[in-house]
Amino acid sequence: MEVEVDEKDLKSAGAELLKDGRHGLRIHGWEIESRKRSILNSSALQQWEQKLHTSHFPEMIFGESCLVLKHLGSGTKIHFNTFDALAAWKQEGLPPVEVPAAAKWKFRSKPFQQVILDYDYTFTTPYYGSETVELELDSDKHGSGGISGGDSGLHWEDCKEQLDMAALTLREPILFYDEVVLYEDELADSGVSLLTVKVRVMPSSWFLLLRFWLRVDGVLMRLRDTRMHCVFDESANPVILRERCWREGTFQALSAKGYPTDSASYSDPSIISQRLPVIMHQTQKLVVPSNVNCLAQQIR
Repeated sequence: MEVEVDEKDLKSAGAELLKDGRHGLRIHGWEIESRKRSILNSSALQQWEQKLHTSHFPEMIFGESCLVLKHLGSGTKIHFNTFDALAAWKQEGLPPVEVPAAAKWKFRSKPFQQVILDYDYTFTTPYYGSETVELELDSDKHGSGGISGGDSGLHWEDCKEQLDMAALTLREPILFYDEVVLYEDELADSGVSLLTVKVRVMPSSWFLLLRFWLRVDGVLMRLRDTRMHCVFDESANPVILRERCWREGTFQALSAKGYPTDSASYSDPSIISQRLPVIMHQTQKLVVPSNVNCLAQQIR
């Protein structure tokens, strides 16, 4: 989906596009940037093999592609990248899905040998984003650098608040939109495994959807969605709502409910998501600290 941005809409929303070839914008104290790069090359893939201790990877890995949302006042950075997603896949370590045709699959690495599927070849990931805090403390102003780390000090709290999906359907200008593919695999022409993240920025808020979509033809479907929504207001402490929802179902169970079982009927996860049972649902919120000093005290 291509979005043409109207300069008047940007100006009235107090937003400006990023410069120097970067794709994104600044709005209400947020810098939102998407980066879409080519498929990982062989030398980079070897480095990933060493770091992740595996030789199994999706067919298409967009290793340098990412989406970054940074709150400039606090240094809070929420980002989505392929390496962390695959690290989460490796850590979860689901058993392989049993597939009748799997014995015939040769799975790239050893095409002339009998392959034992002893790993999750669907690359199902529980990943729901990465967080860092990038700070410039007083002592850092003279060149010693900032603080950036995985233990960000950010605290997501479980909550009963729900995403206002009705508000997201209101007609207002889209100031920025992009979809970033992190990895994809066609499962030897027997389905699809796809991880993408989409972002949409309006004058009132930003919204994103991180989606892992799996279809093993004739066997199983999984949908793991993470949605985040942040409404712009006058508060110095932005609030981000995060909803995680996992759905999963077998073709056999769908057939028992009278649904079709041909793969062509399940090409769009948005349409069929309501047919899949929910196996996990969680809503959390994050109150972003108002400034650098507040976060610096937490980290110290």
